Amino acid sequence: MHKILVTGGSGFIGSNLVRLLIKEKGCTVINLDKLTYAGNPESLADLEGDPNYHFEQIDLAQPEAEQFESKVRVQGCVAATQNSNSELEHTSGNLLNAIFQKYQPDAVMHLAAESHVDRSIDGPGEFIQTNVVGTFNLLQASLQYWRGLPEADAQSRSDTLVASEVDKKATEVSLLRYPNKETFRFLHVSTDEVYGSLAPDAPGFSEITPYDPHSPYSASKAASDHLARAWADTYGLPVLVTNCSNNYGPYQFPEKLIPVVILKCLRGEPIPVYGKGENIRDWLYVTDHAEALYTVLTKGRIGETYNIGGNNEQTNLDLIKQICAILDEEIKSSGALPCPAKLGERRAESPPEQLKTKQPITVQPKYESLITFVTDRPGHDMRYAIDSTKIRDELGWEPKEDFASGFRKTVQWYLDNQSWWKDILSGSYKLERLGKS
Repeated sequence: MHKILVTGGSGFIGSNLVRLLIKEKGCTVINLDKLTYAGNPESLADLEGDPNYHFEQIDLAQPEAEQFESKVRVQGCVAATQNSNSELEHTSGNLLNAIFQKYQPDAVMHLAAESHVDRSIDGPGEFIQTNVVGTFNLLQASLQYWRGLPEADAQSRSDTLVASEVDKKATEVSLLRYPNKETFRFLHVSTDEVYGSLAPDAPGFSEITPYDPHSPYSASKAASDHLARAWADTYGLPVLVTNCSNNYGPYQFPEKLIPVVILKCLRGEPIPVYGKGENIRDWLYVTDHAEALYTVLTKGRIGETYNIGGNNEQTNLDLIKQICAILDEEIKSSGALPCPAKLGERRAESPPEQLKTKQPITVQPKYESLITFVTDRPGHDMRYAIDSTKIRDELGWEPKEDFASGFRKTVQWYLDNQSWWKDILSGSYKLERLGKS
């Protein structure tokens, strides 16, 4: 059983990964999350009380003198530190070090990041802090922890000695069987946006494509990628890096394209399409991505980068029309979705006799009618596409979901879990457009 420290585990990709690790891979997970607007504990409500799930709230980027609640939260970790009788300072670094010592993880999977391009346009500073400074702090803590691990041969001798003492309890044996330097891994999870934009007929991004980020978000992620590789090359930390295409699926915060489209339809509101809707993205179902990350962690070669794509390129306009069509089918087949009043006003014209008798409108409007073209995003990349040949040939991973199955599953999840997204929209975020400056 692996004990894995996951950062950003309460976010979209993170929560799906945590669930996969615990429920399907038999792992113990320590979830480190700041719980920003996009980190939602409700996304992991089904794991509450699970003995293999642990949560620590921490801001990886918080300046040393301002780390919130560190004294309180570290108290449970103090016994595992070298100086268990002294108070730890209120620092992110010491809190991270204490967490490492408390849980003794076999690996780190680093997903914590600010990830919405529009938000990075409005407030780039937060992206630098979280994506760059936060990654630096985590790398430093991971390096210190890794350097303190035993060598593989020393670990083997320790295990043999403990196992031979038959009067020892099984729990005591497991506590002494720490990971070692050879087995520890640090997986840094990144995006294909660091590569820039592709021409319509160009081959997909490969692992050797030069970096060419165009937004504050992609620039901050490119910086974090370089940091991870530098800590591998300079200090020997066993790092792996992945770059993925656009994710979609359950638990995605409703600021990204697919949940925005679904929820705009359900609310009968205009669906904003940037520019002409011609921008192309490769769409990856989130559980396929989670499976790929576990595959890289357990099978990947140290120091290597693996691109993860969905083999599912769509223009934004075609994607939106497909989602609208799926919702149209749901109305027709089940009647579960009422026709929103605003949508009816835009599309359906009742025959005069129906208006006179006040009979229900029988014309079924189409959600596609809500599509509204708006001013394009500044610096909007035209096309992303991933070449996943390396991970397929070396590690045997391929996506299971295609555009038809994945999009349908996603629409159905948002229909079945309306309380999850209604709770989000009851707060400060109301599906408004961001990043126009």
